[in-house]
Amino acid sequence: MAPESTTPKKEKKDKKRKSEVADLAPVPPAEGTASAEAVAMEVDGDKALKKQKKEKKEKRKSLAVGEGEDATEAADDKKSEFVVPLDAISPIASPLAGKKLSKKLFKTVKRASKARQLKRGVKEVVKALRKGEKGLLLLASNITPVDVISHLPLLAEEAAGVEYVWVLSKEELGQAAGTKRATSCVLICTAPAKRSTPKDGSAAKAGPSAEDLAELKSSLEEVVEEVKKLESPAAIAY
Repeated sequence: MAPESTTPKKEKKDKKRKSEVADLAPVPPAEGTASAEAVAMEVDGDKALKKQKKEKKEKRKSLAVGEGEDATEAADDKKSEFVVPLDAISPIASPLAGKKLSKKLFKTVKRASKARQLKRGVKEVVKALRKGEKGLLLLASNITPVDVISHLPLLAEEAAGVEYVWVLSKEELGQAAGTKRATSCVLICTAPAKRSTPKDGSAAKAGPSAEDLAELKSSLEEVVEEVKKLESPAAIAY
């Protein structure tokens, strides 16, 4: 038996669906026409706008990173500042570093701590000076009683290759030295500390990098030259 042919009614429905789909589908404009040029300009404009937005976003990120670093450094400086009353400054604190030099000294102390060329506290400093260590001795001027460290300037004067200077705050000195407690004195040594081999035969810990040592040496030489130019605490304005 032959299959039934499609009815005229069904054919009309199919034609109607095809025409509706054709009406809904967008028809691209012919090349060379004004409509085609307008579409091309619109696409290029969207791409340029997206690119511009991306560049602005990247610029904001880079600026935010820079501002963040500056803000962090400023916050650290502000955090490290301690107010020391004038009557708390020891009368024997001479030469006394000013604010500008103090900041340089504390940065040098941080570098020395990182490079493991720093002696902290009276016992370590006295031991290092008697062993002939050379460097820069920093003393806190608000230590009470001052007798705790009053003998250190004399030891520094008797030792060869040692300069000394007083800073206002024991709290700032301790913070720069990487300790949670206030510190009465630190000695920045010019020579790197000798690293002993572990007794258990394990590998020795990695020492400071050449870059860290070079930065410390340069910073130490700079502050020592400034310390030598200091005369008396009366010449320092706070």
